Amino acid sequence: MPELVFFSGTMDCGKSTLALQIEHNRSARGLQGMIYSRNDRAGEGKLSSRLGLVTDSVEAGEGFDFYAHVVGRLSAGGRVDYVIADEAQFLAPEQVDQLARIVDDLELDVFAFGITTDFRTRLFPGSQRLVELADRIEVLQVEALCWCGARATHNARTVGGQMVVEGAQVVVGDVNQPETVVGYEVLCRRHHRRRLTAAAARAAALSPDVLPVDPEPAGGAANGVTAPA
Repeated sequence: MPELVFFSGTMDCGKSTLALQIEHNRSARGLQGMIYSRNDRAGEGKLSSRLGLVTDSVEAGEGFDFYAHVVGRLSAGGRVDYVIADEAQFLAPEQVDQLARIVDDLELDVFAFGITTDFRTRLFPGSQRLVELADRIEVLQVEALCWCGARATHNARTVGGQMVVEGAQVVVGDVNQPETVVGYEVLCRRHHRRRLTAAAARAAALSPDVLPVDPEPAGGAANGVTAPA
């Protein structure tokens, strides 16, 4: 039976890479799919991975109708065996409804990829609707890591290296950006709650308020015992 599958995870966990892998595997078997994306890091009409892989896609902007677009392609004699929708967190709830209709009415598999929560730990409307409608939700097993080495579970927005918790829900950026621009970083819940990014942690470690530890008093004596010459 065809399914609406939602692949979710934090930023930097390989969602777009998996989308490209699904496209490769299916096209290698002679299947033809429609690929949609929105606000991709590589630009309009692209689906790209941080590994450097990229393919063309249809830009699904505001007001775009997935169901009408697929029906139009089929009506013109085109072939569609499956649908891939990347950056699905940016979709409006009604667009997610259209993806579900493609599954139910056209009997095509739809694979949606996106992060679940924004930099404020609030659900994106598109992701919320996918959680409500998806036949299956897959949490990606390639775990992104916080700077401390723990599993990253939250997305943080940074400006000048400092975490911010106010602003528009959608501001296009990427991980590992220069500290002078808007960027994103994945953090564990503890450090997201403390607003402690990698840059902030480095600054704290270099703070002059942290006193150096001298393992031995001046003169070479420790606890009244003189070290041998």
